Amino acid sequence: MTRYALHPQVGLRTETFGALAYHYGNRRLTFLNDDTLVTVVRSVGDHDDVESALDAAGVPAARRDVYRSALARLAEAEVLVDLAGVESSGDVAR
Repeated sequence: MTRYALHPQVGLRTETFGALAYHYGNRRLTFLNDDTLVTVVRSVGDHDDVESALDAAGVPAARRDVYRSALARLAEAEVLVDLAGVESSGDVAR
């Protein structure tokens, strides 16, 4: 079960096209061009897993793979942090 949260060094700024995610540590700027994805990214840390976050955002079953892939890419870009990998080490508080 995958669990993500917004990286503690990332700020999200709402824009007309979606949002900008700025990582203050690595100085990377990421554009989020989908309002539903922005909703999921903002709330994913409040849910027990990615599926619950997708349910809450109303993502249809046929689009789930697209959103899961986007979230995985955001984790690779350090916009999101994978809680399953860090909870045991205590690196990121939920």
